[in-house]
Amino acid sequence: MPELPEVEVLARHLRPVLRGKVIRHVRVNRAKVLHPTSERQLQRALTGAKFKALSRRGKYLLFNFQSKAAGKTVTVLGHLGMTGRMFVAGKDEPLPKHAAVVFELNRGVFVFEDTRYFGRMTLDLSSVDKLGPEPLDQDFSPAGFARELKRSRQAVKVKLLDQSLVAGVGNIYASEALYRAGISPRLAANRLTFAQVTKLHGTIREVLAEAIECGSTIPLNFSAGKKSDGLFYFGRAPGVPDYYEERLLVYDRAGKPCWRCKTPIKRIVQAARSTFFCSICQKA
Repeated sequence: MPELPEVEVLARHLRPVLRGKVIRHVRVNRAKVLHPTSERQLQRALTGAKFKALSRRGKYLLFNFQSKAAGKTVTVLGHLGMTGRMFVAGKDEPLPKHAAVVFELNRGVFVFEDTRYFGRMTLDLSSVDKLGPEPLDQDFSPAGFARELKRSRQAVKVKLLDQSLVAGVGNIYASEALYRAGISPRLAANRLTFAQVTKLHGTIREVLAEAIECGSTIPLNFSAGKKSDGLFYFGRAPGVPDYYEERLLVYDRAGKPCWRCKTPIKRIVQAARSTFFCSICQKA
């Protein structure tokens, strides 16, 4: 599932691509991704609407449109789920088989494709209300972070996946931040010292910022053809010398030597998710 950096990369790509576009028609091929919004509600709100802005909150995309029907700004929440892709293609390009929602624009076509249909494109914004602070914002402070961690007996790696604690951090970057901070993923959250929390606060911000700068964890992919503006949630920024995937220190490196001590990286399962760590550099 894409995490904060991948979603941020996508937002930065789509923002200029959608600038000034007007939605002529809304086509829904899979109503499930709209829930609890109905197909009719989405069509009424967005037909004739003009794109105004696009922002990110945690792992969500927030599309703002000036609605012709409502006479006000309408916000659409987008979430990529596990297999979602969002891109703008030419009107003559064939739509992918799993195009869940399609906005026919005055110039081009916006496509939300989702193979497994775990993503969302909805007017319901309640998911955003439950999110914790943005890890790259000033609101995310070591003191507040420490206060929340002290309330939990969960393993710190599991707690970091709680989006009400800090928004946008997922499995990959939780493992990476803990490794950089030298903290065992199995250590109970409430047992971290303030020095450890401060270190972890810094490595979370560091690893996310670095991932955004590098573009993403997986090479670029395009939609149906060379003329597409097809950067999905995965990709890398133009001019970046290497893929971020190659820079990951522990994630998906089970059995490979730790970059610091050469001990083989271990993999364990926590809350049904894979955790990668070094047993020497990250002692409990």
